[in-house]
Amino acid sequence: MRMTIAISGFINFLFGLIEGLLGLRVILKLFGANAAASFVNWVYNVTAPLLAPFKGAFPVPALEGGFVIEFTALFAMLVYALVTYLLLELVAQTNLLSTKRLKTNQKRS
Repeated sequence: MRMTIAISGFINFLFGLIEGLLGLRVILKLFGANAAASFVNWVYNVTAPLLAPFKGAFPVPALEGGFVIEFTALFAMLVYALVTYLLLELVAQTNLLSTKRLKTNQKRS
């Protein structure tokens, strides 16, 4: 049981961090943040590998003033949220099966 909680916590932390960074990227792009600024550049560099599987899937429309709506990052956030959900369900089902096995073994004893 403790292992399940630890694994679920790690999954939530990792994918929460990914979602947060991608969300920050979306906001920075939307508001036309200066890519030459060190923090903005860091966010773009860190999140670039996370977006690599989705690169070119959507157009990147630019609005007046350099504002950008990055649909690729929004889609990636949806995919990572789905992956998180599926991983957490897998962990929960694994825990459920092991608990049932344990109860079955205890009844036999």
